[in-house]
Amino acid sequence: MARRITYKFNKQAKEINFAYDKFNNIHEAVAAAEGIDLTRYHMMEQQVVMTSKGKSAARDFRDKEFAKMGFSDIYYIKDDPKES
Repeated sequence: MARRITYKFNKQAKEINFAYDKFNNIHEAVAAAEGIDLTRYHMMEQQVVMTSKGKSAARDFRDKEFAKMGFSDIYYIKDDPKES
């Protein structure tokens, strides 16, 4: 099932389609839409996950790194079942 994502990249609002069969999460999808290579990010994320106790450190790392890349306000767009 395809979903829609809204996000801001360098303060410009954008929307894209998203499906879990192509991407693991919405952050990977928005990076791909903007042509950003996440290889170094994934290596650092692995290190944070291995050295931290809990998911909050990885989540905090992800949020800060994506903000540095220029992303903000990354959300799913809720589907209105009445329109279907």
